[in-house]
Amino acid sequence: MNMTQQADSDVENYNHIRTGGACFVELPRGLIAVWGKEAIPFLDGMITNDMKTLEDGQQMLAAFPNAQGRLLAVVRVLRQGDQFYFETEEATREKLFENLFRFTYAGDFFVQDYSTMNTYFEIFGQTALPDSPKSLMFSSPSTSGVFVPSAEAERFRSDMIGNDLIEIGDDLFETLRIESGVPKYGIDMDENTIVPELSLDGMISYTKGCYVGQEIIARIHFRGHVAKKFTGLLSEPGGAAIGVLPGSELTTPDGKNAGRITSVTYSPKLERTIALAFVRYDFLAPGNTLHAGEAVCTVGELPFL
Repeated sequence: MNMTQQADSDVENYNHIRTGGACFVELPRGLIAVWGKEAIPFLDGMITNDMKTLEDGQQMLAAFPNAQGRLLAVVRVLRQGDQFYFETEEATREKLFENLFRFTYAGDFFVQDYSTMNTYFEIFGQTALPDSPKSLMFSSPSTSGVFVPSAEAERFRSDMIGNDLIEIGDDLFETLRIESGVPKYGIDMDENTIVPELSLDGMISYTKGCYVGQEIIARIHFRGHVAKKFTGLLSEPGGAAIGVLPGSELTTPDGKNAGRITSVTYSPKLERTIALAFVRYDFLAPGNTLHAGEAVCTVGELPFL
């Protein structure tokens, strides 16, 4: 397929998805399991959410911070019996595994990396998935994902296509990711990101006990606010978006520093360029006008769609 054909296919697939259809893309993701008698107190001391409240069959969003409250990994946690499965990005998988495994000699719990034994499919849209008894499903407000044993991956892929799910490429996935307001490690967030700056709903418990980085994270919450926050930007409809680029600095109309853009795409549904960015607290209100080079942008709310 040449570039023109691929572009036409992406437009057709995008319209299918935004009119109620569903799609999937295969992605490298991390899948790490923790279990054992001391698993819950151990994990409770490592992550931002309250592991004690996670019941069998339920899942939650959480982050692993370092001692300075800065981000090591964002995870979705699924409990199945006495096993806790952590789903994370490929960019944070190895770091997360090492961070957990190094404590196994000091407590009654075990850590196993199942990433290479499974294939992960990210899914956009509401749809029924094929049966797979050994699959693990993770969900969030914008997307869902499923790990399937690699030996079953091709059958599972064929069954999804048979159920009218469209397989998409990286470019269209990136558009859908940004429209959904999903941050990507190494692009939108990294080890310099203070966890509360992401402002992901339900990721932090402020009533649980102590954990690594808790003092700084709690101080931000109870004594003030973050200096900047992850949010969305929209260019003017029909206006030039020159300057709306990853890494572009944001300024107010009177020239004050207002933040930085991290990810950019064009949204066919919104008919404008949109961006993910960290915006300084004083300029976060939806509807505020900011400049990226010569382009005029408006602060929006996530997800865009």
